[in-house]
Amino acid sequence: MKRMVGLMMMVSLAMPAMAQQAVGTAPPVPAPAPAPSTPASALPRVALDTSAGRIVIEADTQHAPITAGNFLKYVAGKRLDGTVFYRTVKVADRFGFVQFGTNGDAKRTLPPIRHEPTTQTGLHHTDGAISVARFAPGSARGDFTISVGDQSASLDADPAKPGDNLGYAAFGHVVEGMDVIVHILDAPVSPTETIGGSFKGEVPASKVTIRTARIVP
Repeated sequence: MKRMVGLMMMVSLAMPAMAQQAVGTAPPVPAPAPAPSTPASALPRVALDTSAGRIVIEADTQHAPITAGNFLKYVAGKRLDGTVFYRTVKVADRFGFVQFGTNGDAKRTLPPIRHEPTTQTGLHHTDGAISVARFAPGSARGDFTISVGDQSASLDADPAKPGDNLGYAAFGHVVEGMDVIVHILDAPVSPTETIGGSFKGEVPASKVTIRTARIVP
């Protein structure tokens, strides 16, 4: 688990009431009206149309407004169109993360954003969580990771840890297409290819392309 922290551096239930039955000669009590259905989430969702299938991400603009808002800016500007999933870190079966985004492309990259640690937002790197990759806190731009399996112990902020213990800024989660993410994680990697001399053994042999990234109406 400790290895993953370093590797990522780049980065109401309403129970229906039962109608009461009549007692003796008393008239039956009418059943209550059905409870209204739970409203759809008001949080924005983004559909990634990829060469491996559709992925839908819900961006939590309520709890992580800066980080989620940054992601939505990349989507609105079509800056993720044509980018690829360029890195996979598979530690065990269905456990690791995948990474996609601008990958240092200056023409696509927006200014860095303020860091929102998980101790501030209350979000966690659970299975399907999306967060923004960074170097130092406040350096995050346009590269994003999706956790496969619960990575909270490694990637969440933890004041008890030494050094830079602010973790990574989770800002949403996958609500559709987690099978596509697992497929990307499981795909073969090149034994020799690197990105700028880094990530040897973590670069997919055949990269999945994001054709479009659009906010779901």
